[in-house]
Amino acid sequence: MSPAPPAAAAPDTAVSSRTRARRRSSRIPYALLLPALLGLAFLVLPLAGLLIRAPWSSLPGQLSSTEVWEALRLSLICATAATALSLLVGVPLAWLLARTDFPGRRFIRALVTLPLVLPPVVGGVALLLVLGRNGIIGRWLDSAFGITLPFHTSGVVLAEAFVAMPFLVISVEGALRAADPRYEEAAATLGASRLTAFRRVTLPLIAPGIGAGAVLAWARALGEFGATITFAGNFPGQTQTMPLAVYLAMESDPEAAIALSLVLLVVSITVLAGLRDRWMSTP
Repeated sequence: MSPAPPAAAAPDTAVSSRTRARRRSSRIPYALLLPALLGLAFLVLPLAGLLIRAPWSSLPGQLSSTEVWEALRLSLICATAATALSLLVGVPLAWLLARTDFPGRRFIRALVTLPLVLPPVVGGVALLLVLGRNGIIGRWLDSAFGITLPFHTSGVVLAEAFVAMPFLVISVEGALRAADPRYEEAAATLGASRLTAFRRVTLPLIAPGIGAGAVLAWARALGEFGATITFAGNFPGQTQTMPLAVYLAMESDPEAAIALSLVLLVVSITVLAGLRDRWMSTP
């Protein structure tokens, strides 16, 4: 007796139904197309205007000036130092939030992420109140050790670390939550201390998250403006970073401001391209 045709045709029917559903879901909803294009234009046109109005003929001369290279050198040094400081204290902080349970952990996490939404100028004022010459801690540092942090290169590093560290903490905490804690438990059963397990097991597991967080923190520190100018001032060769140089150049030499902005734009695109596989990949 021959098999019934409908039973054989059932899989084909299911496949065709899934195909039709996929085609329907991939159709562009025209009611959303116009606002989506407007949003894209709003984000892209200012960058395109920067490229169109760039003084390409005089760009080499603009970028070869001593002031530009001094600001760029200071920006790279301070952003790297701020990232190193963020790594030194941010990775242990992320481990504390991800691996331990203590009263007030949600409140501590909210405080850690507060600089993400806090206006940078407010962060600079807060740093002055704590670390300034008459601040809560700054007064003691000045009288006991003669250390003055505001309006100094070290103040730039602290201001940039203040606004950049949350990016690192969030990235590392997410990597720690995704990592399987059983590897650390297995290391502990073999006699490894918590510090040894963290150094030999946990850090290699979350290395990609640490790297991504460090790059994001570095890029955020490189572009910091508000907290830096409030806490460290704008002194050429000492505290004037690239964003501050752009702000100052806009008042006297707009072409130089555009040239400096192009440098920061190239750096930002490079960072996004480096993190594309981790943050922008589609499943």
